[in-house]
Amino acid sequence: MKPLIVLLLSFTCSIFIIKQVKKAYDFALSARIAMAIMLVFTAIGHFAFTKGMAMMVPKGIPFKEPIVYLTGLFEILLAIGLLIPRLKVITGSALIIFLLLMLPANIYATINHVNYQKGTFNGPGIAYLWFRIPLQIFFIIWAYLCTFRV
Repeated sequence: MKPLIVLLLSFTCSIFIIKQVKKAYDFALSARIAMAIMLVFTAIGHFAFTKGMAMMVPKGIPFKEPIVYLTGLFEILLAIGLLIPRLKVITGSALIIFLLLMLPANIYATINHVNYQKGTFNGPGIAYLWFRIPLQIFFIIWAYLCTFRV
């Protein structure tokens, strides 16, 4: 829920700031800025809640904590790429693939009641998927629209 709020608030602020600076609306740029801010926000979680995020990685996958750090770093690189016009399409493609690859970890975490902030197994549970899966699809559509359209 927090990433969605960050995305939407950043988008709203970006729209008005860009309108003041450019004297015109640029929804695609505003959307990329908002997604970049959201990615930095979520990347911080990879470093602040490493133990809990490592619990989201399915069993059988080794090097859980390094994976968490690498995905956090990758989110920061994606955020930067979204802000560089000539890299927006390739970054959008990488972001969509990344979001698709993260979906199984989110499903695994939900099924196993992972509370990544506390690093415990008392998270919201399976009902959260009714929100999380549509949210992930929303992020994928957002990434597509702000990088491939316009």
